[in-house]
Amino acid sequence: MFRWLSSLIEVWNWLRIVASPTIFGLVLGGLVYYFFPNEIGILIWMVLALAGLILGIIWATKIWKKEGTSFFLFRVNGKADTGKK
Repeated sequence: MFRWLSSLIEVWNWLRIVASPTIFGLVLGGLVYYFFPNEIGILIWMVLALAGLILGIIWATKIWKKEGTSFFLFRVNGKADTGKK
């Protein structure tokens, strides 16, 4: 029972890590489209979003295999909350 729950939490945290570069790619692509509202702008937007998704998948998978997504997010959030470096 707990192994299944632990795996579910790891998958959820993996998705959270993937979302970060994906959102960055979407926003950056959206800015490009804002200044170039044509077919080329849409193409660049899609390429940047896809690049963010692919990089996010690679990054999250490396973290999962190396230390676990829960530990990574705990460490990142802990530094953000306490202000320590």
